[in-house]
Amino acid sequence: MWDWNDSWSHGYGGGGWLMFFGMILATAAVVLLVVYLVRLTAGAGGGMGGAQAAAPPPQSAPLVGPPPDSAREILKRRYAAGEIERAEYLEKLADLST
Repeated sequence: MWDWNDSWSHGYGGGGWLMFFGMILATAAVVLLVVYLVRLTAGAGGGMGGAQAAAPPPQSAPLVGPPPDSAREILKRRYAAGEIERAEYLEKLADLST
């Protein structure tokens, strides 16, 4: 009734086909594992020509603070701190006015 010695089953009742598909699945698993490991070691930027682009570097927030002092403010502060005399203060203030 059953021909166990035909060329398709090799005498194992269809085991030849199962072995054939098993080898294809095992080969595909090995190939996928190698691809995964290569992408993992190449990093997110795809260092070996991957399709992913490298992420741009994070941009720092702009420095927010008080605006720089004007020359008159600096001159007033130096005079108030006693760094310059009254005559020098008035001279420099006159220079800034022109």
